[in-house]
Parts: sequence; C-alpha cells; structure tokens
Amino acid sequence: MHQPGVIVLFGSGETAPSGRKAHEYLLARLPAPPKIAILDTPAGFQPNADAVAEKIARFFEHHLQNFHPEVYIIKARGIGDTFDPDDPILVDALLDAAYIFAGPGSPTYAARQLHGTRALANLVERHRAGAILALASAAAIASGRYTLPVYEIFKAGHDLHWAAGLDIFGEHGLELAIVTHWDNREGGAELDTSHCYVGEDRFQRLHALLPPTATVLGVDEHTACIFDFASGTCHVMGKGTVTVLAGGGQAIFRSGESFPIGALRSGSRGFTADSRAP
Repeated sequence: MHQPGVIVLFGSGETAPSGRKAHEYLLARLPAPPKIAILDTPAGFQPNADAVAEKIARFFEHHLQNFHPEVYIIKARGIGDTFDPDDPILVDALLDAAYIFAGPGSPTYAARQLHGTRALANLVERHRAGAILALASAAAIASGRYTLPVYEIFKAGHDLHWAAGLDIFGEHGLELAIVTHWDNREGGAELDTSHCYVGEDRFQRLHALLPPTATVLGVDEHTACIFDFASGTCHVMGKGTVTVLAGGGQAIFRSGESFPIGALRSGSRGFTADSRAP
C-alpha cells in the first residue's frame, strides 16, 4: 500500500523566492531527475494559456535546475475543447509524473472543467501512489470541497455563494474551503481585498454560508501550507501565516510552525477560539 504524496498549497508566489524554497524542500524528497507535470486547466480559458504554462515550466527548468527536472505541460483546457481533460492521449502523461503542479487562473473554471474527468482521476491516482501535488492560487482554491467564486463575486457582482470544488482532500476526511491570497492588500486603504479579494466583511458572510462541519484554510500570499500525510502534520513555509477557522474557533500559524492534519477534521477538538494547535 502506497503512502499518499505531500500536497502543498501556495497562497501566491509559487515562482517567487519564497515559493522556490518550498519547491526545493519537496523536490529534495524525490529521486533525480524528477518528472514534473504542469496541468494548465485553471488558465485554460485565457487566450495566453500557453504563455502562462510555459512561464511556469521555465521557472522549474531554470530556477530548480540543480534537480535536473524533466518538465512537461499537460494541456487540458476544457471539456469539449481541442485539449480535452478526458482525452487519454493528452492526460495519461500525468501517470508518469512525480510532481504535479497546477496554479493560476479561475478556481470555478478549474473545478468545472476537471470534475469527473480522466485528468482529475489520473491526478488523484498519482497522489495516492506518492506523487507530490503542488497547487497554487486558483488551483488550491478549486481543490477544496467548497470553491470560492472569486471572479464572479469580485468582478461580476454575483450574490455571495460557494461553488462545488474538486474535494481532493475528502478521502482524507477533510471538508475544506481553501482561500488563498488571504492577506492581499492590493486595494490599499480604499478597498479591502483581503480574503482573496472579497474583503473581510463579505468573507464573514460567506463563512456563515458554509456548513458548520466545514473548515476554512486561509493561506497568506508568498506562503505555503504543506500537508505531509506520512507524518500527519501540516507545515507552514514562507513570508506569511496560515489561518484555520474550524468549529467556531480560529488558529493562526507562522512560518516554521506545524499543526496536526487531524485538527482540521470535522468534529476535531484541536482548535478553540483564538487558539494555537496543541
């Protein structure tokens, strides 16, 4: 029986120096040369989808060259597209990867285009067999059971709601709503863009829409939250913090700190109001 691989969630900065350190930390666990697959679905709707994926590929090839990675792009743009996530010719290359990366784009697009597809099944199969999943920004949001419709709320003014996510963590007993860009400050003094651009006030109302069994995992920008299922712990790396909202309580963890994965499960008593993990 294989041990599932590590999952790392980047709040942002996956190709910045802080993100590079997290990639190095994880790639050091793999035999050389690691095979790295970049799944481009989250940005598949963008006219520059090729450029987005190629930029990330260059990052792995040039900034992590000490690991001599074999990097390739999995084009799985959308259901019914020329690059269909259900096309085995395109997506079965995921089954050779030791490190699978998915990142920027739209969380709801990623969840909608990957749900029930061969691409997602292959990704999950590889993770179960020990491959590392590196999910950044939109892909990280889409990986939870509940997905924040960032563009729909922030740009298009849709009513507050949650969309169905890919629930990658569900088989580990976790009911997560993952929110990247947790500490975003792009709006300056005039506009609160924290909590992935929706702002604290709207996020409090969004939080109230989640079932009480759900756990919110907020990941700051330039910060990584690493799920190590072998040790049963989450480890924080980078410039910021990871915030957990569970069971009416809140816990905040700084870079270098760890907490038990089990404390994120519904019904866990691992967190109380404004506490740290034991």
